Amino acid sequence: MEFSSIFILGAGGIGSIYGAFLSKKNDVTLIGHKAHVDAVNSKGLSISGDVNEDFRLKSDTEIYEIPEKTLIILTTKAYDSAEAMRKISDLLKEDTVILILQNGLENEEPVKSIVGNHTVILRGITAVAAEFFEPGIIRFWNGETIIEQNASGEKIASIFNACGLKTTLTNNITKEIWNKVVVNCVVNPLTALFQVRNYEIASDSLKPTRRQIVEECAKVGNAEGIGFGANLAENIDSEILNYTNFSSMYQDIIKGKRTEIDFLNGKIVDLGRKNHVPTPVNETLVNFVRFMEEKNELSGRN
Repeated sequence: MEFSSIFILGAGGIGSIYGAFLSKKNDVTLIGHKAHVDAVNSKGLSISGDVNEDFRLKSDTEIYEIPEKTLIILTTKAYDSAEAMRKISDLLKEDTVILILQNGLENEEPVKSIVGNHTVILRGITAVAAEFFEPGIIRFWNGETIIEQNASGEKIASIFNACGLKTTLTNNITKEIWNKVVVNCVVNPLTALFQVRNYEIASDSLKPTRRQIVEECAKVGNAEGIGFGANLAENIDSEILNYTNFSSMYQDIIKGKRTEIDFLNGKIVDLGRKNHVPTPVNETLVNFVRFMEEKNELSGRN
């Protein structure tokens, strides 16, 4: 099945990068906030970093019509998924495919609660990184996309690879999601709290805290039937040293926005309670990040 159109629903940093690359060979529309949409429509989308290029592509604040054979790539914040789906639920076709490309655990649940079984819903994860501090301008670090294996996933992977987005398929997307979540549970809250780039939290002074976060995540994952390889904490430490970008959670805090903490460390805490696995370090990080969100909210009122 060829896709007649592609919508990037929630075109912030990551979504805009995927939209830009895919626009090389596909009919793509970014759906995002007005300031970003206006900038892209008037000046184009400027991407720097691992590529340095300006893109001209369609951009709007809403989806008004969904043609047959449409791919929707959901890159909203996880907490916005249900509302984003409600707005377009009446427009979906039986051959619409939705790819959820977000951070977090169980992100497909709010989508399925709105959409039901009327369309194909896939999960994917990305190692692409983006810094998005100004409408229409994004800094980009390339990385692999992993999508669950089925007929729709194979088609999406083919399209992605043809446009320069390195993509592979997996028969165990749940394991891949958990691996990414454990990394995010270390990187996102610590960089947001200390307001540093990702590699900076690889310091020796934070090593015990990193190890405790990983240990708790692994125990919860094991209770959920997820097996992790040996040397998980050491491997994550090695990965972090290569991450020179600011994390998405850092960017949210700096912008005074809500974070995805509830879908990362917060989900570890919830699943820990369900499985009677203590998660005191992850719970503390959740409380710290929520305080920062509250502080931002209070500052916005003054």
